[in-house]
Amino acid sequence: MKKWTIGKPDQQAVDILTKQGGLTEICAGVLASRGIDTMEKAMDFFNQNNSDEDGGVLSDPFLIKDMKRASEIILSAMDEGKKICVYGDYDCDGITATALLYSYLECMGADVSYYINQRSEGYGLCADALRRLAEEGVELIITVDNGISAIAEAELAKELGVELVITDHHKPGEVLPDAAAVVDPHREDDLSTFKDLCGCGVALKLIAAMDGGDCSSALEQFSDLAAIATIADIVPLKGENREIARLGLHYLENTENAGLKALMAAASVKPPVSSTTAAFSLAPRLNASGRFGSASEAVELLLCEDENSAEEMARRLNNLNNERKKTEGDIMSVIEAYINENPDVLYKRVIFLYGEGWHHGVIGIVAAKLVERFGKPVFILSDDEDFARGSARSVEGFSIHKALTACSEHLDKFGGHSGAGGFSLKKENINSFNEALQKYAAEEFPSMPVKELHADKLLQPRELTAESVRSLEMLEPCGEGNPSPLFAMPGVRILEVVPLSGGAHTKLKLTYGNVGVYGLLFGVKTADFCYKAGDMIDMLAYPSLNTYNGQTSVNIRIIDYRKNGIPQNQYLAAKEAYEKYKRGEGAEERLIPRIVPAREDLEAIYRAVPKNNPAAFDSVYFSVCSESINYCKFRLALDIFEELGLFEVNHYNETVTSRTVSQKADLDSSEILKGLKALTAAK
Repeated sequence: MKKWTIGKPDQQAVDILTKQGGLTEICAGVLASRGIDTMEKAMDFFNQNNSDEDGGVLSDPFLIKDMKRASEIILSAMDEGKKICVYGDYDCDGITATALLYSYLECMGADVSYYINQRSEGYGLCADALRRLAEEGVELIITVDNGISAIAEAELAKELGVELVITDHHKPGEVLPDAAAVVDPHREDDLSTFKDLCGCGVALKLIAAMDGGDCSSALEQFSDLAAIATIADIVPLKGENREIARLGLHYLENTENAGLKALMAAASVKPPVSSTTAAFSLAPRLNASGRFGSASEAVELLLCEDENSAEEMARRLNNLNNERKKTEGDIMSVIEAYINENPDVLYKRVIFLYGEGWHHGVIGIVAAKLVERFGKPVFILSDDEDFARGSARSVEGFSIHKALTACSEHLDKFGGHSGAGGFSLKKENINSFNEALQKYAAEEFPSMPVKELHADKLLQPRELTAESVRSLEMLEPCGEGNPSPLFAMPGVRILEVVPLSGGAHTKLKLTYGNVGVYGLLFGVKTADFCYKAGDMIDMLAYPSLNTYNGQTSVNIRIIDYRKNGIPQNQYLAAKEAYEKYKRGEGAEERLIPRIVPAREDLEAIYRAVPKNNPAAFDSVYFSVCSESINYCKFRLALDIFEELGLFEVNHYNETVTSRTVSQKADLDSSEILKGLKALTAAK
């Protein structure tokens, strides 16, 4: 069960936004919950002070440190006919930035090429690549979405006689590379007003600078690419990023880029294009080239002008994306089997997994999925000859970068930020790194942060109208920093459970207050749904519109759900106590009487577990939870029954099934129960 937090927008602010701004109550409530509680803030959010589509809302590119110098160097190099190379990165941000800048320079008549590392070469400027480019006669290299940490490589470029212009958006270290120009809004001496551009956004502003500082032409030509990058790179969709994404999604609907048209067709994307579509349909296909082929394939698609060739390239990326999904699924299957054989890995403060031959291009995606499933930081490593390379993802409150820094003596290279990171180390250091990581987590986080879901506000039944739901479209584009609205719906009664797609998905007929509505649970098998008609549940969900036969109705997309009225804080505290006990850290003396299951507790839990179909831990717990049975006691009871062979437990899927046994088991023979009783005796 995830931790829910629910916003409480100030009613006075809601009244102001509805009366003065003409917003619906639901839209005003979301904005007020997010701190946009005055008309001035609302106007700034919607860019109503300058909402034309000419790019006027973007700040002067020359405010970014070294931007003027960079544009002058590039323009001079073009005039002199120098060989220029755009050096990008192999993710969606780097791919689009490379295509964007290369396309502009080529149109301007520059002698330009581009280079993107293979994933095996690692991230950023590569010494071997620099030497090859110098041998090919390249005189100017312009980095996009990388280079800010390339201290040694910048020195090498200077030795090779290659001029270097760095454009990046990652945070620099204490020392900047010694390049002809270093354009990065995160430089300490940078005085620009907007810092959160992605790499493609910085490249877009570089083009505007070369056009004399006016962003309108650059936005008209390239905001479709920049929008995909901005959304995919998970930079905050606020301020200038919001405008780039909004305008770019608009242009994407009628893009003249043959490659983007073909990619949209291959992904079955039809206008209008939402930020969700860009993030989950277009970006993964561009990323797939860097994961399973060469990122240059995606760049070539975005530069392609022939429709037939573009269609073939897009199909190739689509196939690579399918390969990525299969590889990801294969790794997840291996991890599932490993966790079921070694469930203790789940009780550590940080989940640490290592596999031989796991594809480096997908372990980050796998880590993110495991964070979503288990609600704690995940570090995954895969071997690479004598070295292991890893990827990590986290929950809010536990910084990956700080953790890697604290354990850096065991690493060869690392980088990242609070939510994600990458690292490499010698194979013989894997165990020592894991030990150091767990020690760091124990010292810094006696109580680990947990995965949270935040609802903007309590949804009122009267707000479930087509007009209200349609008004939420004003908040688009949504993404990092401006998430899709999420609402709390407590006390929803289930009237009917309906299987969809042969039971692969589930539809619920619901009543909320005095309003009837359908709720959709995508990816939740009907057989696994643990509630029935008549039950009352609490939900986090968002409403959407569905039009069928000319009739528009409101549907609810359910994101999370639980039994109505479950005390969240007690549940999470008991779960933490269980994991602490499983790690061998004992139990607080005051808690011992509350976690040791009595015979009547064990009997109640045994009766609640079905014999035929696996049942989710939480569904069984919610059916037996009481003042005497908390979650810690419940989980210890499952362990006892599993030890005695009475229950089959899937720790990865968190399900339990009662086994049919030929003879009665002796509870007193359980070593787990003996250990718990010993705690009680010692108290």
